[in-house]
Amino acid sequence: MSPSQSSSPPPAPIAGEPADGSDAAPAALTARAPHVPAEHLVAEMVPPPRFQGARFDTYIPDPQQASQGEAVDVLSAFAASIDGGTRAGKRRWFGKSAKKSTAPKGPRGVYLDGGYGVGKTHLLASLWHATPAPAEHKAFGTFVELTNLVGALGFQQTVRTLSGHRLLCIDEFELDDPGDTVLVSTLLGKLVDNGVALAATSNTLPGKLGEGRFAAADFLREIQGLSAHFRPLRIDGEDYRHRGLPEAPAPYDDATVTRTAYRTPGASLDDFPSLLEHLSKVHPSRYGAMCDGIQAVCLTDVQAVPDQSTALRLVVLADRLYDREVPVLASGKPFDELFSDEMLRGGYRKKYFRAISRLTALARDAGALVAG
Repeated sequence: MSPSQSSSPPPAPIAGEPADGSDAAPAALTARAPHVPAEHLVAEMVPPPRFQGARFDTYIPDPQQASQGEAVDVLSAFAASIDGGTRAGKRRWFGKSAKKSTAPKGPRGVYLDGGYGVGKTHLLASLWHATPAPAEHKAFGTFVELTNLVGALGFQQTVRTLSGHRLLCIDEFELDDPGDTVLVSTLLGKLVDNGVALAATSNTLPGKLGEGRFAAADFLREIQGLSAHFRPLRIDGEDYRHRGLPEAPAPYDDATVTRTAYRTPGASLDDFPSLLEHLSKVHPSRYGAMCDGIQAVCLTDVQAVPDQSTALRLVVLADRLYDREVPVLASGKPFDELFSDEMLRGGYRKKYFRAISRLTALARDAGALVAG
């Protein structure tokens, strides 16, 4: 869906803009505040563009990590075990909930645990593609997208809608808020009762999700109940995005970034502090729509993020850019200096390291734009 554009003017030209005006001014992410209608949310719950072609046979296991090859075998068998037929209680928007199925007892899903860059999202998307069910009976989304769906449709309607699915895949499963713990645990319990198979990725085992995030013992029970729905599947290895690859390029100067933005069709151009401020005004569930149609993101004056709330919003933007394979060209600080040492030691450290990893990969991709 094409995001709506505000009437805000593009950013003023800065040093490096073509003097002859021959190139059209690039777009600005700060001028985009898209609205995503509720009825589109479920239809758009499919693997993102980067993983549309993901299949088990295109996953390249690290020969030094036996768990990666084992994960392919386990997930292939799991996909084959999911009934691809249409359930009588197929998805209805306003009808009564489907009757409880006679779903087998025990775990009804798999939980891919491992560090960033070991291919968990690739495997999750491969599972979605391999499951023998029509696309309208499978859903793939991030944790943020799932909680936003509940906010848009309401809890009961979300249960009715997703209960018509055969499989729900949840990427980046992060319980950062106690309220979301109860919400998602209850939702998944209802879906399991209705026979929906589950699969999720995260950097933390289900029973450990609360550690380092919040200390309220009352929520540990909810986390443990959620844990019972999954068979944890550990995937070891190093970040494939940097395995055997050269180091990320150093940041460019403002003039180079600006020139590249003006001569690259579909590029956006923003100064980094203004973009961070804009992210605070757009719900993270809309960041993907905000990036739709953008072919390259050009950023000037990249600085360390000032606080944790801003840092977490930037993580979501990095994920959406990575999903869409949008190269990122930047001036200022290198991406490994975005987050403070305190942040990288805190409870969200795995999110921040994932963002650094993904932005570094996109910065490497952007080198071709400068060379061209």
